[in-house]
Amino acid sequence: MAPRVVEQADGRLPTREGPDTVGEGPAATASTGAPATGRTDAELLIAASVLLADAALTAKQSGAELTGALFNWRFGLEALRRPGWALGTAVACAQALTSPSGLGFGANGGLIGELARMVGNIAYRRPAKIAMAVDAFALRIKAAAVEHPNLDSPPARRVTDAMVAGNRLEALRAMGALIELLGVTRALTTISPVIMELLALLGMLDENPVNDDFSWVTLAGGVPTTDPFLGLPSSVIRFLNPGPGRAERAEPDPILAKVLATSRNDVVSYVNDIGALGNHGLVLLRRVACADGAVRHVLLLPGTSFGLLSNSTPQDLVGAFDGLLRTDTTYTRAAKKLLLRAGVPAGSELMVVGHSLGGLTAMNLANDVEVSSTYRVTHVVTLGSPIDGKRPADHTTRVISLVNKHDVIPMLDGRGPASPNDIPESWVELSWLDESYDYPLSHAPQAYSDTLRGELTHHRDRVNELISAYDGEVVGNQPYMLRDK
Repeated sequence: MAPRVVEQADGRLPTREGPDTVGEGPAATASTGAPATGRTDAELLIAASVLLADAALTAKQSGAELTGALFNWRFGLEALRRPGWALGTAVACAQALTSPSGLGFGANGGLIGELARMVGNIAYRRPAKIAMAVDAFALRIKAAAVEHPNLDSPPARRVTDAMVAGNRLEALRAMGALIELLGVTRALTTISPVIMELLALLGMLDENPVNDDFSWVTLAGGVPTTDPFLGLPSSVIRFLNPGPGRAERAEPDPILAKVLATSRNDVVSYVNDIGALGNHGLVLLRRVACADGAVRHVLLLPGTSFGLLSNSTPQDLVGAFDGLLRTDTTYTRAAKKLLLRAGVPAGSELMVVGHSLGGLTAMNLANDVEVSSTYRVTHVVTLGSPIDGKRPADHTTRVISLVNKHDVIPMLDGRGPASPNDIPESWVELSWLDESYDYPLSHAPQAYSDTLRGELTHHRDRVNELISAYDGEVVGNQPYMLRDK
């Protein structure tokens, strides 16, 4: 199946602009359907979801403020002086917090407020803030279905409707039926555009009162720092991934050496190099004698190995979650040691190209003040990486993000196809919808390479134009093996 190119104008309010399509500096917004001055159905749904999300967050904040005021020690002192006034105020606050026409059991914040919220969770009380948040997520799912019609098929809609209703048993049955109908990979690919919304609904509507933060952060457009099931904080992952990081020179095997021998400053060539490096700990540092006489360096960072939860390299599943939630990770520390061990001169210009976890690590390196003050990180190029919640320390760093919207992984930063949130205007994001591969094949470097060599050669040309400063002769290709410790 040929790639179906969709410039990412979806999930965006008309009053907001961002580089969701090809562009340098302030990005131009491409439209594939509605007139330039009109709003698509998806945009209207997103606009409504933003209003509902704002209302839900306001109701949550109001509940916290009312709860805090009601149980504040100053209120207790005032009650001793004016008991009649205090009684009336307390009754009014309690009615506002618990009445279905008010916040509907909206107590939260502080010790007493959180205890009350937990009781409400366990008792299946659905306050106004939850009802509005659920409706906001439901509208996001509908908006995603405009561009991803498979989401609107009866089997997929059965899954999403059950999640919106909070019926986990029915959702499990529906997911089982979807897998039976389509197979595991196609089923996962079908629901992948709204995976963050579904996880947020799961956390918000279950009986567990300590995992709600994931849902509220997702609703607000942030990157969750807790898991949606148990509510465990990202600091737990830090303890699972404590290695200081280590980098050792390595020799390329014959296959890698053959690929590197024909490599050049071309985004497809970089993707092929990353594919040849594999995901068992190898990375590559390249030295380029550029056409303008400068010597620049390129660091290539592959993604995650899905074989084991944790292994002896930073390229494992634990490292992937750590890289998403934090910046100071084992992969980042190992890459910094690589640059030191290789003797890259201070002040050198550096481009970092990464796939998946490698892209996350590229952004984490660019975010590191020590790295940015030692070297000039000119470009970060990522493929299939959930980087939208990260920012480089140097505002002049050019960030180029390549995203296949049929790939699950780039959406794990909370900014899926139905998200209303923007990225910086200086970023260049090139996105498309290529249904040739289901997940996990849609996430593979080879899938991105095939697409960029096919109908999307204009994206390839665009990236190559942006990184043209690195055109020149490759004078050094040194693989390094990265270890946790």
